[in-house]
Amino acid sequence: MKLESDSFSADGLIPPEFTCDGEAISPSLKWDEPPRETQSLVLIMDDPDAPGKTFVHWVLYDIPPKTRYIPQAIAPDAMLDGSGIHGTNDYEQFGYGAPCPPDGTHRYYFKLYALDTSLGLAAGASKKDIEAAMEGHIVSQTELIGRYKRQK
Repeated sequence: MKLESDSFSADGLIPPEFTCDGEAISPSLKWDEPPRETQSLVLIMDDPDAPGKTFVHWVLYDIPPKTRYIPQAIAPDAMLDGSGIHGTNDYEQFGYGAPCPPDGTHRYYFKLYALDTSLGLAAGASKKDIEAAMEGHIVSQTELIGRYKRQK
């Protein structure tokens, strides 16, 4: 699988509209065909450069295997009609939490996992809960990295 965005290029700068310096909307994401045995997809976005710990910005799981695209500015609803279930990010909210690094340039990892099962977790699950449920079920994975530095 290959993960891409129409909103920014791989290893490129994330435009301010997708950050706390702009509209804080989610970027669009697209990917190609997952393996045939895929039953669901999981998206996790996090920042390993955050002070103290890896900061979780977005978790979306039980994405239907036929889905190939997440549009820009996705709603922060717990349940997305036909597009998956939102977990809770480290802002303690559903949906996309915009990059807002306190200093320097941070890397934001968008990780997409193809699973041989659906997770069946309730809305609001944490990254830790999702990763535990995914264990032993990952059939493929890919990532896209974007970077951002505050426009202070």
